[in-house]
Amino acid sequence: MTTDTTMTAAVYRRFGAPEVVRLEQRPIPSPRSGEVLIRVHASTVSIADHRSRARDVPVGLGLIAAIGIGLFRPKHPILGMDAAGVVEAVGSGVTAFAPGDRVIASMGDAFGGHAEYVCVPADGAITRAPTTMSLEEAVTLVFGGITVQGFFAQVSIGPGTAVLVNGASGAVGTAAIQLAKQLGAVVTAVTSGRNAALVTSLGADRVIDYTREDFTAGDDTYDVIVDCVGNAPFDRVEGSIAPGGALLLVVGDLRSMLRSRGQSRRSEKLVTWNVGKPGADDLAQLVSLADAGRYRAVIDRTFDLTGIVDAHRYVDTGRKRGNVVLLVVPVDPLS
Repeated sequence: MTTDTTMTAAVYRRFGAPEVVRLEQRPIPSPRSGEVLIRVHASTVSIADHRSRARDVPVGLGLIAAIGIGLFRPKHPILGMDAAGVVEAVGSGVTAFAPGDRVIASMGDAFGGHAEYVCVPADGAITRAPTTMSLEEAVTLVFGGITVQGFFAQVSIGPGTAVLVNGASGAVGTAAIQLAKQLGAVVTAVTSGRNAALVTSLGADRVIDYTREDFTAGDDTYDVIVDCVGNAPFDRVEGSIAPGGALLLVVGDLRSMLRSRGQSRRSEKLVTWNVGKPGADDLAQLVSLADAGRYRAVIDRTFDLTGIVDAHRYVDTGRKRGNVVLLVVPVDPLS
């Protein structure tokens, strides 16, 4: 284990603009019983980090969000919902991992990935990293991939299933295209024209440029609509969902959440915002696809930890494609 006692971490102590995030020295955490200490090589700066830092949440969710991110000050001062790195040490009782293992992990709303070290439960969402990817690439599997798997577990997708992904060029959208295609779906991607080549390269069969066309305006229907933007509530898209189909609200406001159960019952079309709790098996499935060359890392930009403010600024634009990767400790034993 490292002989250092402190680590560099990106810390924010109040909500606000990207400039509230600063680099600080913090004590390196020690793994407790059942935990794994990861030396973090890479994390991502996601829309979840933006929302938490800026307290920019969908309408009506301010007080609910405060339970997770804090009311007057940040509950988790180190952001980063995912990590790829190398196991530095393990706590008592851990046998599934050993120092030196290359791993990817999801910390979820516990955050902590924007630091040189993070502890995660050994029985949580952690698995060995793909052997075919660098850790910089491997971390991109986590946030989008595990989110999509949580939603897809609630619906039936197979050969010929018509899936529409609204907001197809982000971290979740690019994962949704790839995972739907792996299941045999026919995928329509809704994005801007500048992203058409990207989503097509990931497997989209059809692209709708939302700046020119409203996907709800025609007669086309879809078995599954994945809304990664938050502008496709059930009232708007009901007619675009095939009988017995589903609307997966990756982003939704309080009104959509409260009405989802009644809408599902009335329409016999599933409306859900609940991602469930994807775990290690879901990550392992993503790794298997990546190692087989069937799942691709989508990286827009990469920033060093010293560029954390610029990384947040870029994510704040809402124009990122795929993932923004944060290189924390750029030493990968695979390279």
